[in-house]
Amino acid sequence: MEKEWSSRYTVPVEQVTWPLPVRAFGQAVSVIFHPLFMPSYLTAYLLYIDPYAFAEMGPQLKFYKIAAVFFSTAFLPFFSVVLMKLLGFIKSIFLNSSRDRIIPYMASMIFYFNIWYVARNLHDSRFLVAMLLAVFLSSIAGLMANIYYKISMHGIAVGATLVLFLWISFSGPAFNGFWLSMAVLVTGLVCTARLIVSDHRPFDIYSGLVAGAVCQLVAIAFAG
Repeated sequence: MEKEWSSRYTVPVEQVTWPLPVRAFGQAVSVIFHPLFMPSYLTAYLLYIDPYAFAEMGPQLKFYKIAAVFFSTAFLPFFSVVLMKLLGFIKSIFLNSSRDRIIPYMASMIFYFNIWYVARNLHDSRFLVAMLLAVFLSSIAGLMANIYYKISMHGIAVGATLVLFLWISFSGPAFNGFWLSMAVLVTGLVCTARLIVSDHRPFDIYSGLVAGAVCQLVAIAFAG
């Protein structure tokens, strides 16, 4: 089914031998902006850079907040993947196949829902609550799309990130074009990197962008 969907709705990518520096750059971008790290990056931005999201929170509470987000959205999902590999449930921790992604998606959904639920009940910043809700919704969208083809998780992450920064930029008292520009740049870099160093086809990337953007819009509608 995955092969039929891929050949019908995507344009095959020619096998290109990229120069080593290009491949190294693509791999570095893919690792730095891995979907597991994006919620922590966005939380750090809201805690330490955005002047309005957590302006009244002290340094110690900010540390606990970002630690909680990292633990639930990065450490626990990664630990689960490693454990699944050791138990033989998946073939590779890199989740190269759609089959390998099914159980990790389902496990991550539990962690993502938990941290969003906690943030909502603590009445955290609406930006943080919306971002965490989008992470949870994105995991559902990724799991559903994974039934048919290997949607890009990187694409989902940066699609949601771009919409989040659009919302933040136009919701504050003053428009912040710098960080919005950075979000656009990162989106382009990540998508390009995945086309260089992964086996994703363009449709996998573009549909991931759209899925992430829609999930973030839905989250904003609920949290905004």
